[in-house]
Amino acid sequence: MSKTWYPVINYSTCLECGVCVNKCSHGVYEKETNTPKVIFPEGCIEGCTGCQKLCPSSSIEYVGQEFKNGNLNCECNCNC
Repeated sequence: MSKTWYPVINYSTCLECGVCVNKCSHGVYEKETNTPKVIFPEGCIEGCTGCQKLCPSSSIEYVGQEFKNGNLNCECNCNC
């Protein structure tokens, strides 16, 4: 689990569709009302971009992504 890699949602573009909540099996997100929230950033697997790839509005970025330089290696078997 990672404290240097976790998602951040851009709420100005988020469609509140819940795709990120449904995709993540690590408990990173919670959907209160209609808005997804990152409640357990430590649960995010370093290098996993599964929810970002599925987000229809490209509203998810990751803290730590700028240091990876495109060399992402997800080990959570989520097919991201």
